Amino acid sequence: MKTYLVTGGCGFIGSNFILKCRKEKKVRIVNLDLLTYAGNPENLNDLADDKDYQFVHGDIGNFELVQSLFERFAPDAVVNFAAESHVDRSILGPETFIKTNIHGTFRLLQAALEYWKNSRKKSFRFLHVSTDEVYGSLGPDDPPFKETTPYAPNSPYAASKASSDHLVRSYVHTYGIPAMITNCSNNYGPRQFPEKLIPLMILNAREGKPLPVYGDGMNIRDWLYVEDHCEALAGVLERGAVGETYNIGGNCEKANIHIVRMICDIMDEMFPDSPHAPHSSLISFVKDRPGHDRRYAMDSAKITRELGWKPSVGFDEGLKKTILWYLDNPQWVKSVQSGEYLKWMELNYGKR
Repeated sequence: MKTYLVTGGCGFIGSNFILKCRKEKKVRIVNLDLLTYAGNPENLNDLADDKDYQFVHGDIGNFELVQSLFERFAPDAVVNFAAESHVDRSILGPETFIKTNIHGTFRLLQAALEYWKNSRKKSFRFLHVSTDEVYGSLGPDDPPFKETTPYAPNSPYAASKASSDHLVRSYVHTYGIPAMITNCSNNYGPRQFPEKLIPLMILNAREGKPLPVYGDGMNIRDWLYVEDHCEALAGVLERGAVGETYNIGGNCEKANIHIVRMICDIMDEMFPDSPHAPHSSLISFVKDRPGHDRRYAMDSAKITRELGWKPSVGFDEGLKKTILWYLDNPQWVKSVQSGEYLKWMELNYGKR
């Protein structure tokens, strides 16, 4: 059985990826996570008694720690999810994004390079998980982003992820490390931190709180169900070509306001007697955030053509599954809505 060193595995996408790996019993997992505000160990409670899952509390920027994990566990692959990932937070405090996404990735790469050079495991892979935001913003009639689209990041978050992508690429071409990069569109699904659009709207609607929508709500994103994303990542690890980049999208472009209205409609159906129905009455348009990209869309033709992957969960199905998960897991919600989260909501959207 192979061993993966997964960084940031207590976060949204990382935890879903780990759960998929352990459900299929394909690989052992060592999960290195610093447990910042969005890293929630409760995401992986199901693995509490799993002897093939190991949690390590620590920072990817701690070179000595990461080096010791390579020596101790001799992983067959690194899957790097560790990142600060919220655009709004990067606008208010960019330094943390520079530290984690650039310096942290650099130190992780250095440790992986030394390990790979010493072990010469032919099967070793370094998978760097990135975002569509590195490509910038699309006009209404522009074709979707391809792997060859020039980078044009427009926020400190996107710039920090673009920098980390460039570092990984440079280590492939300079040192030969067997790394690959994936750039994904907007994920949604279970275990996403509730400052993000979909979980925020689900939870606020249930509680009768305002549903804050930036600007005119017509910013368009390509939506990808998290389990489909994890399936794509597994395919890249198993069959992807070293040095290649793969775009992973949901082929599902929707404006933010349309997403919010869909959530309201589903909540109306689920709770027709709710005092907050119709839930669309809770929609509140707020001042747009600085540098808000208008549209993202991903061309996933390459990963479909080369690895046979394509999304399998339609948006209507995925959104209903997501809403049900949040409503069925109130204890999880309570655990993540900490003082830090509440302070952030007040700072970003104003006191409610």
